[in-house]
Amino acid sequence: MVITYQIGDSLYVNITNHCTNRCVFCLRDTPQPEPYCNLFLDREPTVQEIADDLASYNLNDFDEIVFCGYGEPTCRLYDMLEVCRRIRMFTKTHIRVNTNGHASLIQAEDTPHLFAGLVDCVSISLNAADSETYTKVCRPRFGEDTFAGVVKFAREVARYVPKVVLSVVEGTIPPEDIDRCRDIAKSVGATFRLREMQ
Repeated sequence: MVITYQIGDSLYVNITNHCTNRCVFCLRDTPQPEPYCNLFLDREPTVQEIADDLASYNLNDFDEIVFCGYGEPTCRLYDMLEVCRRIRMFTKTHIRVNTNGHASLIQAEDTPHLFAGLVDCVSISLNAADSETYTKVCRPRFGEDTFAGVVKFAREVARYVPKVVLSVVEGTIPPEDIDRCRDIAKSVGATFRLREMQ
């Protein structure tokens, strides 16, 4: 079971297979090279198992620790945040969460304040400039209101973490919508990133 994996100077933490989107471009649906091909978990690791895995590294050796696997890490929001607390006991290494921005929808409560002091960067996959396109491209569990929820989460979490990034995967939406997504990022106090299709 692959809980952690390294890419460059970053250590990635893989805690769940579950996701509330079924994006048309998702890596899960196509064969992948190492280390991505081994990221499906037989079961979700416990907080202690994640902590024990992380303890096998010198966390100060990494530029960042990133919660990102084949699932949406905020499906296990409270476990993820507990792992962040434990990480903070040993290192000041930058912590990033790669997310679809559904945390508050998943938990059915406001969650942005919970990231304060634990997470340095929240990177949100926006992938659309409007609700209709988002629903078509990301196929969210929460339906047509999901896009508004993602934008609301981005705006609110920017109050609690130093850096928020909204990203779009190049080639998945019309080029003219990329500028609209860039404007959305600016309006919520986030930076914008155009990601290459992997």
